[in-house]
Amino acid sequence: MEIKPANNFLRSIIAAELENGTATEVVTRFPPEPNGYLHIGHASSICLNFGLAEHFGGRCHLRFDDTNPEKESQEYIDAIQAEVKWLGFNWHGDVRFASSYFQQFYDWAVVLVEQGNAYVCDLTAEQAREYRGTLTEPGKNSPYRERSVEENIELLAGMKSGDYDEGEKVLRAKLDMASPNMNMRDPILYRIRKQHHHQTGNDWVIYPTYDFAHGQEDAIEGVTHSICTLEFEGHRPLYNWFIEQLPVPSTPRQFEFGQLNLSYTIVSKRKLKQLVDEGIVSGWDDPRMPTISGMRRRGYSPASLRHFCEMAGVSRTEGVVDVAMLEHAIRDDLNEDAPRAMCVLNPLKVVLTNYPQDQLQALTAPRHPNREELGTRTVPFSRELYIDADDFREEANKKFKRLVIGKRVRLRNAYVIEADETIKDANGEIIEVRARIIENTLGNNPEDGIKPKGVIQWVSGAAGKRAKVKLFDRLFNDAAPDRGDKNFLEHINPDSLCVVEEAWIEPSLLEAVPEQIFQFEREGYFVADRYEHSSETPVFNKTIGLRDTWNN
Repeated sequence: MEIKPANNFLRSIIAAELENGTATEVVTRFPPEPNGYLHIGHASSICLNFGLAEHFGGRCHLRFDDTNPEKESQEYIDAIQAEVKWLGFNWHGDVRFASSYFQQFYDWAVVLVEQGNAYVCDLTAEQAREYRGTLTEPGKNSPYRERSVEENIELLAGMKSGDYDEGEKVLRAKLDMASPNMNMRDPILYRIRKQHHHQTGNDWVIYPTYDFAHGQEDAIEGVTHSICTLEFEGHRPLYNWFIEQLPVPSTPRQFEFGQLNLSYTIVSKRKLKQLVDEGIVSGWDDPRMPTISGMRRRGYSPASLRHFCEMAGVSRTEGVVDVAMLEHAIRDDLNEDAPRAMCVLNPLKVVLTNYPQDQLQALTAPRHPNREELGTRTVPFSRELYIDADDFREEANKKFKRLVIGKRVRLRNAYVIEADETIKDANGEIIEVRARIIENTLGNNPEDGIKPKGVIQWVSGAAGKRAKVKLFDRLFNDAAPDRGDKNFLEHINPDSLCVVEEAWIEPSLLEAVPEQIFQFEREGYFVADRYEHSSETPVFNKTIGLRDTWNN
């Protein structure tokens, strides 16, 4: 599966602007609202904004649009900073907050009132919806629209002082209630919210809307290119109107691109939060979640996510990228760097009847077949071993290339063995296989010319260790789980998590540190869990299989 990087039309636009003098520098910003953890769509935006600044030798700011304290928290602020750094980006200067500019926003709101371009409105939320009109019908002017400048100044000051209840009054821009663009129909600039703010405490009881704060934040910070997702295209006339009316220190411009959407994935913060709140997943960093924290815990590397975002490209339109492209980027990256190890997920005991009872032989195996610089690892070998139960059959046809009674197989990096008999429990279930080592086959084929049919992984029963392994798969079994009127909760994949409590791992894996990634031979890529793993209680998460099994 060869995938070439897609085009980035914004890079072309900026290059042309720098060449013709329309722009003299590049200053971008990544402006998340701290009301949840970031997801794969935000990863694309991070790579775009920071990537454009890096490409053109400019700078990128990290700014929190913290204008809605009811849904925001310091937890999200800390997580977002960690996620941006983990992806490999550094913001210019200090972390910025919209709340740092609250006084300036208010002062500019007063300017709009003094210009006659804003007014205090007493309509209830329900009345405001009725007055707003529809996509096919114009709205109606609020009965409070013609208040005098003096009255509006006094009422706005009263809002700021906490004289009114939440929902009793709002400040609105005076634009055009008949505009075909709904965003221009006297949009709200300030709401009363008597909420404690994580940055400003109880200093404010009115908070600006994102529409009012957005452009002014950019102007204060000297942002040159304000990159937004396509949903804000209809807001651009309002963005420009505020910039034109106010004495801002610079004139940023807004550009839109299509948000990255993935098949079998949802990227709605509200719906992701619902998964967390209802306990469907263990948290925002559950490895099945499309959050950056979840993908990190699952073992996705920063390089693979950046590479995926580059391959997905930047489009002028909305679209859906096949999740297989992301999975290809993950496999491609991990195949190059992940050291190899052996793990048996479905253990079946094998006793080598012609091997000494107490002997423990130290075999040597490469850490990576193509990376000599990664060195070797010691793999203990003993009389009792564990193989995967799926690698054994009492009888099988010629297509089965693993262990069969009377047939031979090679143990990875070890001897050729031949199975002789099975031992079964009272229910007729196989609990043990008796086999023999074929002499002189360590690194050699059998001297009698009867070659083994295949190669299987194994772990020493004497030196191997038990481990918990969590097998993760796609969270949804529908390619578009929330499209249209679908209830995304009805498309949860019931097999998205399977926990193997007693897998067997080779002892070298006890040296693994949290977030270290391995290829478990013939099983896939696995990562030592970021929080639960230790040498005493090893826990590994399945990152991804060796190949795509969804289309097979």
